[in-house]
Amino acid sequence: MGGAYRNGNNPSMEDRRLWKHVRDNVHGNIYLDPLALKFIDTEQFQRLRDLKQLGFTNMVYPGAVHSRFEHSVGVYWLAGNAIEKLKAHQGLELDIDQADIQTVKLAGLLHDVGHGPFSHLFEREFLPEVNRGSTWSHEDMSLKMIDYMVDEHNIDIDSGCLKKVKEMIIASSHTAPVKTSKEKLFLYDIVANGRNGIDVDKFDYIVRDSRACGLGCNFQFERLLDTMQVIDNEICYRAKEYLTVHKLFYTRADLHRTVYTHAKVKAIELMFVDALVKADKYLGVSSFIHDPSEYWKLDDSILKTIEITDADELKESRDIIRRIRRRDLYQFCNEFTVPKDKLDHFKQITLQDIICSQNSGGASLREEDLAVSNVKIDLTKGSNSPLESINFFEDYNSKEKFPISKDQISHLLPAYNQDLIVRVYSKKPDLVDVVSEAFENFQLKTYGVKAQVHGTPERKRRRIFS
Repeated sequence: MGGAYRNGNNPSMEDRRLWKHVRDNVHGNIYLDPLALKFIDTEQFQRLRDLKQLGFTNMVYPGAVHSRFEHSVGVYWLAGNAIEKLKAHQGLELDIDQADIQTVKLAGLLHDVGHGPFSHLFEREFLPEVNRGSTWSHEDMSLKMIDYMVDEHNIDIDSGCLKKVKEMIIASSHTAPVKTSKEKLFLYDIVANGRNGIDVDKFDYIVRDSRACGLGCNFQFERLLDTMQVIDNEICYRAKEYLTVHKLFYTRADLHRTVYTHAKVKAIELMFVDALVKADKYLGVSSFIHDPSEYWKLDDSILKTIEITDADELKESRDIIRRIRRRDLYQFCNEFTVPKDKLDHFKQITLQDIICSQNSGGASLREEDLAVSNVKIDLTKGSNSPLESINFFEDYNSKEKFPISKDQISHLLPAYNQDLIVRVYSKKPDLVDVVSEAFENFQLKTYGVKAQVHGTPERKRRRIFS
């Protein structure tokens, strides 16, 4: 499978002609094995070059133009590094063979092959608007796409290997299959870790996204790769690295707050979702999501298609895209963080909640005048600390694993691990004041206080009269 080689992540001298070498701006030299290349050299995988990893984030952070392609290759490489380190340290004990190495690497390579256009916007924002109650996910589409690629390109791969690759990709979801105690369960912790969220997918995108956005990154995934050890079929981490583990989740949450859910990025996403929903009847984008032979044709070029197509049916969508191009964005009015004591019973804030809170006698708001965004940011386990589900070991001679409570680590760590932020946007500049006032009234009615930190910026209010 993939040719004989001595090291699962680097070719032997006699096999170099069968491998390809690429230079990655995060991990340096990456070597692609023959079986991986059979998948990479398909139009379905090459499509990932046309999917920006962070969607519209480059409209705020201009350097964030990296693609799902380079991220997937990076996860492939880190998955290989992770299992190679486990083999070097515990090879005989764990019975890791070349088939295991190949399987884990392929899971890393193919985990995002079913991703939709513009990052998570497609499945989390667009599809719920056009397919109410839809349970579609890019992970499930990845499984369908892998089968399609194998059949379409006659890729010779062991059926057992293929089955495990697909199981590893959905290992972090509730649909993951139940495995017996005899299986090498620790292999499923590497790419998409459903036990505790520590996986090489996060290792790659945290460092890659931080670098692309011009941000510093203090998280060092190398320390975790170097110190992990399998105990009772689970990847555990050396106790002295507990702060490195916490930094992983904190850095991820910080990226969500400052980059992925940036208020301006969200405004652009809301606009594009409106444009795509309006264009769907004409373009039929939502009809592609069940058939991989059609789905692989979807990528970020949808925006350009809408923009340059002269069809009358796309006029409203074209107008929205032009507003994005000209930076005539939906105006961010304000936001508030839901009080901690209200989080457990929080219900999504709707357009009607804000509309019903406007003062009588003023301009009458309609749903098409504003947008509401409910943003959830956590450390990966909702309101629970991620440390609760992670096991550590004392030293390399130890065969006992144990959890570490956050109280044992530092009293400076957060007492709560989740934020819910409600934002409101005016789609029309002359309604900023009215929308802002209704938003403030809603807070007073719901919480008895104005929960937002600051008032609507005066420069936005002044636009009404300029």
